[in-house]
This record gives sequence, C-alpha cells and structure tokens, in this order.
Amino acid sequence: MKLEMLEKDLYYHIYNRGNDSEVIFRNDENKRYFLSLAAKHLDQAVSILAYCLIDNHYHFLLKIDTEEHTATQKFSNLFNAYAKAYNKRFNRTGSLFEKHFRRKKITSEAYLRNLIIYIHRNPLNHGVTPDFANFKFSSYRFCIEPLLSSPIALDKEETISYFDDLENFKFVHLRQANFRDEEGVDW
Repeated sequence: MKLEMLEKDLYYHIYNRGNDSEVIFRNDENKRYFLSLAAKHLDQAVSILAYCLIDNHYHFLLKIDTEEHTATQKFSNLFNAYAKAYNKRFNRTGSLFEKHFRRKKITSEAYLRNLIIYIHRNPLNHGVTPDFANFKFSSYRFCIEPLLSSPIALDKEETISYFDDLENFKFVHLRQANFRDEEGVDW
C-alpha cells in the first residue's frame, strides 16, 4: 500500500491505534510521555490544531510546516521512540501500532471544522467519559482555558478562528454531532 506523502503547508488528520486494537496507553503516565515525545519530535515540524489520546488510539489534526521527508521522519521517530519505551516498560515485543500511521489530507475548511469537533468529542463518543470538556488528554480544555498550557505546542488561536470566536467554538462542540467525512463515512 502506497502511503500519501505529507505535503508542506497542508493540513492532515494523523491517527492510528494499537495492533489488533490493543491498548497503547495503559495509564496517564504513558499518555504524558507520548505527549512529551510529540513535543520533542514534532516541534518546528508541524502546527497542531487538535489532538486526543484514548487508551487504544490517538488523533492529531495538524499542518505540516516542513518538507515532506523531514515531517515523515519526525513522525517515524516519535512513534518508534514511544513503541520502544512502551515495549521495554511492559516487557513486550512486536509492533505496538497497527501498520503505518494513517494520514488523511484535509481538503476543505468545513471538513477541518468537523474534524476538530470530532477529535475533541472522541472521549465521549468512545464512552471514556461523559464530560469531554474536562478530559485530560484532549486539546479542547487547553483551547477554552486561556491560562492552561498544553503539554505540546498548540495553535489555539488558529483552531478557534475556524469557529469565529471562543463562544461559538464552545457552542458547536456542545451540540450533539456525528462526523461524516467527505467520502460519506461515519466516524
């Protein structure tokens, strides 16, 4: 399978899950470590608009700020570093993630807005929490709380700008919404 190249100045949904839907974040410490690695490897390479970590998968919405080969290598370094540390910590071997990380180019502003909402509501959609707004491993609360500092560089202003202002950003997130991508697939 040929993977789509990551093109500079374009937006992508980057996501993956554990091999055979296995848990890839057993605890909050694992999630914090993954975010610290993301900060280390992705800083200067991407602009992150939204993210969410669930026990068996993750989502990022981001813009590529560097050349395609460099961006791909940065992601590879992040995921390899995390998998090696996880395997060592839990005395396991083999692939942690399912195949290569998935990437989907964002082709419209409407799709981008819906994806931001989808990523932020992901913990609610998967039954992880009834209150997605306070979920610790999503960028939502860092977007709405000006004094909170995200563990990774987050372009809050750009994220909110797609909704005109903070009040509308909150309003559309609180609406019950199903996400359907441009190919008509429900997420």
